[in-house]
Amino acid sequence: MEYRSVYAFPRCVRLTEAQEYKRVFASRQKSKGRYFVLAWAPNQYGKSRLGLAISRKCARKAVARQRIKRVIRESFRLRRSGLPPIDIVVMCRPAAACQDKKNLREALEKQWESIG
Repeated sequence: MEYRSVYAFPRCVRLTEAQEYKRVFASRQKSKGRYFVLAWAPNQYGKSRLGLAISRKCARKAVARQRIKRVIRESFRLRRSGLPPIDIVVMCRPAAACQDKKNLREALEKQWESIG
């Protein structure tokens, strides 16, 4: 039971409204990596939350965009308990589209560490 609560990805840990995204983008706190750009802002909810902004410029095919999103969500889900209470928006760079899951995960791990 405890496993589910710690590693789950419920709606309350996602950014769902446009105003939440605008607030994060206005904060100007960013971490730039080879494949991803992370923008974040502190929140008052006591837990870290994730938003995704994976555009068609990053990956032309929907299959590639969905694969990138799955990797990001999985990485966040596993690292969420170690992150401070912040809202994070993850954007990708075009180089991410042609990378395998392992490289994407490793790049994200480095960026989670830079935030936490």
